[in-house]
Amino acid sequence: MTPQQWEIATQTLAVWGRPVAAGAVVLLVGWVARFVFERLVLPGIVRAGRRNVEQVARGVHTVILPASVLLGLQFALARAPLDADARAWGIRALSALLLVLVTFVVGRVLARVLGSYLAQVEGLRPLAGVSERIALLVIWAIGLLMALSQLNVEITPLLTTLGVAGLATALALQDTLANFFAGLYLLADRPVRVGDYVKLDGGAEGYVVGVGWRSTKIRQLANNVIVIPNQKVAQSTITNYHLPEPRMSLLIPVSVSYDADPDHVERVLLEEATQAAGQVQGLLAEPPPMVRFIPGFGDSALEFTLICQVREFVDQYLVQHELRKRILRRFRAEGLEIPFPQRTLHLDPRLVEDLHLPGPPGSAARAGPQT
Repeated sequence: MTPQQWEIATQTLAVWGRPVAAGAVVLLVGWVARFVFERLVLPGIVRAGRRNVEQVARGVHTVILPASVLLGLQFALARAPLDADARAWGIRALSALLLVLVTFVVGRVLARVLGSYLAQVEGLRPLAGVSERIALLVIWAIGLLMALSQLNVEITPLLTTLGVAGLATALALQDTLANFFAGLYLLADRPVRVGDYVKLDGGAEGYVVGVGWRSTKIRQLANNVIVIPNQKVAQSTITNYHLPEPRMSLLIPVSVSYDADPDHVERVLLEEATQAAGQVQGLLAEPPPMVRFIPGFGDSALEFTLICQVREFVDQYLVQHELRKRILRRFRAEGLEIPFPQRTLHLDPRLVEDLHLPGPPGSAARAGPQT
């Protein structure tokens, strides 16, 4: 190397040595910090078993080295013999990249922590997935706007444009958004759950097979699926036959003749219901069945109500089928009559004479005028 070349190399090293050394020091510090964090801090957090803290720690571990590279470049660029404008623009660009990197990692970590927290709460568990995505998009959008601001990009017109576009989108998709937020309400408040047997005031009833972001699917007993928009479900009066528990009371009306002894009827009904509790699928023995002399005195019969418990809503059909057959057989064996509807007519004798109708037995009907 000639003396002239050596002098040029020495001057170049003197000019660029400090920036390169500053960047290398920052990078080395970052590498050491990442090594210590990976070997000492992170294993202790994992052993502690705190899931949310572990997710945050892994996010920090991911960002240490890339952030160190960007910071090292910033330190080097700040001391580099460049034009002031070029140096300032380079520092702003690196700051924007650093913001994007940090925002990306922070968004992922916070979204996972939020999703993990919601998954632990019974009523909010279905919201975990969508809440995680929404939080991720919001944090990334904020980070992108901050990065653009670092590059001296005017974000006020962008925010105005986004606001107008959001308003126009909301007006165009108002039905879709209404169903979406109604779906959030259904998933959070849980008036209906997958597997519940429900009945809406519109007449639709069946098992809930799915609650989505736009519609709720209900499978009828005929094995048909009804797809109902979430907004209509949220606005409906809902009868949920699985809340607070699937077990429900079954009321079976029974009519007997006025000649029957009420105590005898009650005993027969209780015996048949109690015996059937161990034989008919879906009929529960506890709480025990009961009989009430209600509604009481009917037009043509004494009216009783047999009250028993079934396992869930659909079990009532088989239980009623079997109990009615047993009760009918037992009534016939006990001589208890189930009467037909009867009406007693009382005729006014004057009406009978005017209409020339046969009078009541034992009465004399006067003949009408002869023609």
